[in-house]
Amino acid sequence: MPQAEQDRSVFRAIADPTRRAILDRLRQGPAPVNELASAFSQSRPAISKHLRILRELNVVSEQRQGRERVYRLEPADLKDVADWILPYRDFWQQSLGNLKSYLEDE
Repeated sequence: MPQAEQDRSVFRAIADPTRRAILDRLRQGPAPVNELASAFSQSRPAISKHLRILRELNVVSEQRQGRERVYRLEPADLKDVADWILPYRDFWQQSLGNLKSYLEDE
């Protein structure tokens, strides 16, 4: 997959709130699929589909441990997203600082 297409796919993947929640949980450490699925009202097959999408985008990896599948966060491809968002964070911090100064002067 070309890099530009990969980037767009990663953005689409993190646009889904369930996938973001899965990534947030995996920041705490690896987790078996049953543990991940138990945190959601969606069916296990639906969560497995989300995990497959994240795995295909290389933001999570899957490892078999006995009869379980354990998922782990692989954040390297998310760095491009973080790099893209960083200037917006700076923009908002500056804008909020300007608003604070304006309101304090009033």
